Amino acid sequence: MSVFGEAALSAFLELLSAKLLDSVLNFVADHRQVHQQLKLWQSILPEIKAVLNHAEEKQIKDEAVKNWLDDLQDLAYDVDDILDNFAYQELRLKLQKTQPQACTSKVQKLIPTCCTGGHFSPISFMFNAKMISKIKAITDRLNSLNTRRSSLGLSEIMSQGATSKGKKPRLQPTSLMDEAVEYVGRANEKQEMLELLKSNNSDGVCVLSIVGMGGIGKTTLAQLVYNDPSIEESFDHKSWVCVSDDFDAVNITKTILRSLDADSRDENDLNLLQVKLKKKLTGKRFLLVLDDIWNESYRDWTILRKPFGAGTKIIVTTRLEKVSSNVDSVKVFYLDKLSHHDCLSIFAQHALKARNFDGHPQFKEIGENIVRRCNGLPLAAEAIGSLLRTVTDHSEWEKVYESEMWDLPEDTCGLIPALRLSYHYLPPHLKRCFEYCSIFPKDYEFEEEEIILLWRAEGFLQSKAKIQDKGLGNQYFQDLVSRSFFQISSKDKSRFVMHDLMNDLAQLVAGEICCRLEGEKQQKFSHRSRHSSYVSDDRYHIVKKFEAFYQMTSLRTFLPVLHRRSHFYLTSVVLEDLFPRLSYLRVLSLPDFFENLKHLRYLNFSSIDINCLPDSLCTLYHLETLILRDCSELKNLPSKIGNLVNLHFLDIRGADSIKRMPSGFDQLTKLQILSNFVIGEGDGHLIRELKNLSSLRGNFCLPGLENVNGQDAREAKLNEKLGIDGLELQWGTDLENSTRKEEVEERALDFLRP
Repeated sequence: MSVFGEAALSAFLELLSAKLLDSVLNFVADHRQVHQQLKLWQSILPEIKAVLNHAEEKQIKDEAVKNWLDDLQDLAYDVDDILDNFAYQELRLKLQKTQPQACTSKVQKLIPTCCTGGHFSPISFMFNAKMISKIKAITDRLNSLNTRRSSLGLSEIMSQGATSKGKKPRLQPTSLMDEAVEYVGRANEKQEMLELLKSNNSDGVCVLSIVGMGGIGKTTLAQLVYNDPSIEESFDHKSWVCVSDDFDAVNITKTILRSLDADSRDENDLNLLQVKLKKKLTGKRFLLVLDDIWNESYRDWTILRKPFGAGTKIIVTTRLEKVSSNVDSVKVFYLDKLSHHDCLSIFAQHALKARNFDGHPQFKEIGENIVRRCNGLPLAAEAIGSLLRTVTDHSEWEKVYESEMWDLPEDTCGLIPALRLSYHYLPPHLKRCFEYCSIFPKDYEFEEEEIILLWRAEGFLQSKAKIQDKGLGNQYFQDLVSRSFFQISSKDKSRFVMHDLMNDLAQLVAGEICCRLEGEKQQKFSHRSRHSSYVSDDRYHIVKKFEAFYQMTSLRTFLPVLHRRSHFYLTSVVLEDLFPRLSYLRVLSLPDFFENLKHLRYLNFSSIDINCLPDSLCTLYHLETLILRDCSELKNLPSKIGNLVNLHFLDIRGADSIKRMPSGFDQLTKLQILSNFVIGEGDGHLIRELKNLSSLRGNFCLPGLENVNGQDAREAKLNEKLGIDGLELQWGTDLENSTRKEEVEERALDFLRP
């Protein structure tokens, strides 16, 4: 059950109200019954939205209000699916008008003879008995929720959060801080660990353990030691592995090997892996960090440590004292809570970009009071400091201090009230984005663009201003980074992770809406679930594992989460049996199945061995992202690609078997990212279709320019595409068959200047 997820409903209901404007109502105007139902939705939704601020407060202690909000969220998704279906049908009819012959032949096959007596309306035909019944059922549920709203005593009130109406206390948060926050409070522990690690007084493996509660700073201390310049000088190799609650000796050993050799083969035999690792480490000084171990099995530890010998030093971080005992620690560092002074410094650095309150005396007293409530936990001080980072209204600081959430008990998973509070004060649009990230497992590293594309596919990027989705998504992402919900990975500065407690928070607030299939763990799957991932830990996936998805017929997201360089395979039984049930998918990353998925926005075929894409893909009129990266066997793009009028992102890097582009790109006017545009022999004129793609940005490659003349190049109007950051121009190398003159090439090149 969701705890604070209802606040995100404010943004969701606002989106639904926007969709219920005149365009949708005009589309269904021919069907009076449906039109009346939607008019009723249009009037009730604002009434319900008006009480969400009150519901947000009451649900903390009132179970009935929590249930009402869960029911409302489930209904909101069903309403959105209906409206999305209308939008799809409207777009389908619009496109078919441009293809009258194809349209007539296809529609006539579907219409019984008795219906073609001159009175047929495609709109009326779309609303069959099943659809009308579904619309009526939604109306009944909406009326019921509105009645329960009154009985629960919910009324319209001013927001009590930091984003109150009528005020503007919060400026737009900036991105990352210009300088790294200074780490305070563990100088003695760091120095002692460095001395032990650099000493040569151990004949075997030397293990140091850092033990403490969640949010106390275990990982941060390990990072400080791991990245200290003196460590670089003292060790030949070092490796960092995030273990969490999945202690898998094979995966851990593979991760270590990849850190030593990027080209290491992807073996699954533990014996072969350990033999290879032992050989690489012989005679070498090696530092290994095993972060966040939960496994208490001594046997599992003894198996993992076999390849390590003299010269290996290991740092283990854990919340469990038994783990430190199992690993035979030379020294255990028990981390206590930070002093008030140190906690205050962390808070000030995140809230004020200062070490103390000397430059902000008006906030000193209230700041100290808030820090006392952080109870000596650096993660809490960081989270609340990030929350208040751009709040300049003293009264808003007081509201944070006086919030009832400080009095909530700590969860069994170790969630501290400060983290709940930091989530509570997020704007509704950021809450939806953060909740969605609960589908990712702990320690999963992700790229910014990867997350933004998913958010866009789910419809989370909504703005009244004319901001491109990329810019809006970047703003949302960096807002969450600046508020410490996402952190830069310690292993790869271009990627991000969520602290494990933030991951727990995301799961808590998402409730039943988001779930993930992970190893042997069985989360509570529900018919209400809309977003799901499965963590790929085996190359082959048996059918039984996916039976949990059968009840989730309204699922929107089915996403495999792979470790980098991993591969997976799905049986045809899963594809043929499961996916016909999931007709509401909006995000799909799978090899073979997409027909009839009219709601689909995101499709990822990366590294799949396919040699063609059927034209039926081009009936996915809502599709926004199509990733075909490293599809080395793919010969052609579908011939009707011009139908994908909502396409924003097309990545065909590594699909080197594609030798020409189909016509129709001039219809893709929303396209922002196009990795390559391949010009085939005799197709030089097709480069002119780039003229209409005024939103192109990023890096762009043009292979096959030996087939383009100056006039073709001029008509492409690359000089007007100001968003292009990098342009790669490629001419063929078959000089023996080239009859082109040098001046033709120079003229084409001149016109291709961005």
